[in-house]
Amino acid sequence: MSERVKALPEDRVLEKYNAYKLSWLHDSIHLIVLIVVLFVVFRFMIGIAVVGGDSMDPHLTDGDLVVYMRLARDYQPGDVVSIRVASGDYYVKRVAATGGDEVMVRDGTVFVNDEPAEDIWAQGKTLRESGAVIYPYRVREGNVFVLGDNRMASMDSRAFGEVNLRQIRGRIFLRIGKGGAAFL
Repeated sequence: MSERVKALPEDRVLEKYNAYKLSWLHDSIHLIVLIVVLFVVFRFMIGIAVVGGDSMDPHLTDGDLVVYMRLARDYQPGDVVSIRVASGDYYVKRVAATGGDEVMVRDGTVFVNDEPAEDIWAQGKTLRESGAVIYPYRVREGNVFVLGDNRMASMDSRAFGEVNLRQIRGRIFLRIGKGGAAFL
């Protein structure tokens, strides 16, 4: 009987040790699952970009952090998107026209399909830029025409031409800046 009493404390130590190992294993599995989920979400569903410059003032300012949805593919005029242009630069711009639309810049105003564009967010006159666009310009299917909100300080489709849908990284839905966070 005395041998049995001596064995009990060792059993308790082993049980505590095994419970500690099992707890560590469960925590490790949870951490790995969390890392995989975050990787999938940020690789395939959402992305993050930083606004550089003042081409989207006053709606987005230099240094604002923006979150975009990668899965969006049906862009409409007014959508704010993150794009990568042929030069390799990344921009945040607003869709002004989609495939099949005709764009014209005249007297400081943008016209889409012979109607003044509903660009209530535009600041300043929209002037023609020297570059890839000759007006009137018909946007090809599978492409969009993008403009910055601050028209006097924006490098946009007026200079580099239309943007293919494959160049769009996603539709921006959240802005985080000095004034706090806001959904677009």
